[in-house]
Amino acid sequence: MSAGRSSMPDEGTSLPPAFEGYADESLAQAPAGGPGKNGLLEAAFARRDDGPTRLIRDRVKVPYHLTGTLETDPAPGLTTLLAQEPTGGVAQGDRHRLWIETREGARAHVTTQSATKVHSMDANYAHLDASLRAESGSYLEYVPGPTIVNEDARCLQTIDVALADDACVVVADVLVPDGLTDHEPFGFDHYHARVEAERDGRLVCADAVDLRPSEREPRDPASVGEYGVVGSLYVFAPASSDEIAGATAAAPETDPEPATLESLIEGIHERLSDRDGVEAGVSTLPHEAGAIVRILGDREADVTETLRAAWDETRRRLLGVGAPADRRY
Repeated sequence: MSAGRSSMPDEGTSLPPAFEGYADESLAQAPAGGPGKNGLLEAAFARRDDGPTRLIRDRVKVPYHLTGTLETDPAPGLTTLLAQEPTGGVAQGDRHRLWIETREGARAHVTTQSATKVHSMDANYAHLDASLRAESGSYLEYVPGPTIVNEDARCLQTIDVALADDACVVVADVLVPDGLTDHEPFGFDHYHARVEAERDGRLVCADAVDLRPSEREPRDPASVGEYGVVGSLYVFAPASSDEIAGATAAAPETDPEPATLESLIEGIHERLSDRDGVEAGVSTLPHEAGAIVRILGDREADVTETLRAAWDETRRRLLGVGAPADRRY
């Protein structure tokens, strides 16, 4: 079955109650979501048989910029899209939206040119929204750079995933709460991140992080404890890679046995055990819809490196090749 095709989400996306109140706050400069603050990147990918994946439709509005795709990934038939944002960061009143679709059998990796820097604010909020759609037999990765949240910032980050029963979607997220200015970690006003996923219309993941440092200490044992950087990797995949069309058939490096969800989780656990500077765990998603990895650490570099190891293991199990080289840094 197909995950279905849907249009870009409109401005009516449901907001947490606190952010509804922030939205009523006017800005002295350009209005919230106004010209230059209403970023949009739409992209749809298609693939025929075992050929390359092609970008068949795109639409971009400032501050996003797109210069085509890259064919540097070691996985056969997989293309890379680099979302560029030359403005230097996210400001109050910004509304940035990504909408990515992989048609039947397509393979795509979507990333950003660098970390997303959310600047300090005195009114309103910033919204970073991503909608990911994966049709039958397709493989889609959304692995952006870390999100760096500065002092007094308010950031709402929403990721919505819809995938077919035999598709695979991988989503990565790293939160860096100490920003780029000279202030204590968790000096922002409000950070809310939500990931929701449906497989063939059935809800399989609803994960939310809501941090308001002025109301509740984020470093209590129920939140991040003694750590300051949070990483998450979501792997939405069938219980067996046999169900992913051509998942390992053309893998150039290895000819692995068909991966199962159990072997994927065991492989990630082994890769992440006994790593210095971080605490990491991996769990099964409801309805055997995949796995979620959570990583806590003191340094962004340690968390990012650990998340990359989990992503690399995921690729080796599902595609037969590791993660591509990261040339951004």
